[in-house]
Amino acid sequence: MNTFMNHQMVRKGWLIIALAMMSLNVSAQDSLEIKKLREELELLKKEVQQLRALLPAAVQASMAQPSTAQTVDTVSVAPAPQEKKPAKTNWLQNLASRISINGYAQGGYAHNDMGPDAMGNKRSTSDFNLKRSLLWVKARITDRWSFLFMHDFSSVVQEYYTDFRITNNQALTVRVGQFKNSLTMENPLSPVQLELIDVCSQAVSYLSGGGGDPFYGVNYGRDMGLKVYGELFNSHLLYEVALMNGQGVNRRDGNKHKDVIVKLDYRPMKGLRFVASGQLGKGHSIYDANVKPVAWNPTIQLGDDYTRNRYSVGFEYKFGAYGKDRYKEARPISLRAEWLEGKDGDVKSRGAYLTTCIPLYKGLDAIGSFDWFDRNINMKYDQTNFTLGLQYWFYKNCRVQMQYTHAWRQFDCDYNHLQTQLQVAF
Repeated sequence: MNTFMNHQMVRKGWLIIALAMMSLNVSAQDSLEIKKLREELELLKKEVQQLRALLPAAVQASMAQPSTAQTVDTVSVAPAPQEKKPAKTNWLQNLASRISINGYAQGGYAHNDMGPDAMGNKRSTSDFNLKRSLLWVKARITDRWSFLFMHDFSSVVQEYYTDFRITNNQALTVRVGQFKNSLTMENPLSPVQLELIDVCSQAVSYLSGGGGDPFYGVNYGRDMGLKVYGELFNSHLLYEVALMNGQGVNRRDGNKHKDVIVKLDYRPMKGLRFVASGQLGKGHSIYDANVKPVAWNPTIQLGDDYTRNRYSVGFEYKFGAYGKDRYKEARPISLRAEWLEGKDGDVKSRGAYLTTCIPLYKGLDAIGSFDWFDRNINMKYDQTNFTLGLQYWFYKNCRVQMQYTHAWRQFDCDYNHLQTQLQVAF
């Protein structure tokens, strides 16, 4: 159909051209031929009109049934299916999401008025100080396995340990490395949270290895060892069991004995907790008593292995909501008290404290603390501190503090202690 129609159209075209050329030079004898051509042209017009009437149906049929050549061509150019490429993993973003960096610094000014010495000379000191400047990095290797490294730029490397959670819930986790021991309520807490500029009470600092014990040294309440811990009964009971060297930070064990520390933390209701902890172990003295004898415990000598046991019971109650790392916005009234006892060689020690924090207005808190500790209960070698102060949280966990402490001592003159401190943490 298409071929025939094209042929007729070409024929008509030639007839039109012939008529046009002949019209330019028409003579009498050519009139008959022109008339014949015109008649033939009219017939061709009628045929073309008939063909046009049939053209739409023919075209539709042609489109519905494409030729074999067209089908082959279409198949040949169709693109082959492409394999779906896996989404690219942004390893840098993944790494950053698994690593957290935190730190804080605490520094300020202190003035001590310690009263006259044996010769009647007045004893007082004042200085600016940087007490702590810590930075730690925690890496979450998997959902169960993590690692932490902590360094205090004002002292030494303090912590490096790995945690592995064995159970699907929080019931059992294992920790290995150097970390804070579980003894007492205050020692495991961060100085960022604790109310006093001196951080812990006398008894906690002495018995947990924070400082003041000449035979054990200043170890920031930390030791090397292994610990299992977890939460049971919908987090109403927390437990910790640790096997430690008993020699402190960054130091090899001085004897073959290991210290065992156990802690139970019962939380019957929100904000209330009752805590008991204990330690049984053998210390290895690092203090040379020949240089300067220890007045309250003169029998332990350098290198001696001696009994080093500790016990504590206490409670804490927070009268309201408490937000982690949001001390400025969520600061309840808090009350914490603890009774502690220890034994070093043949000498028994005993202490207690009561500390409270009361929000006054927006970021402003009032601090009060009563703190008593007797290094040798047979000698009455005790000291009692009473502290009052204010602190202002100006941004999240950043604050300024001012505290006054009066100390009564049986073994020396009483003294007054005024401190201010700025804390910046992130």
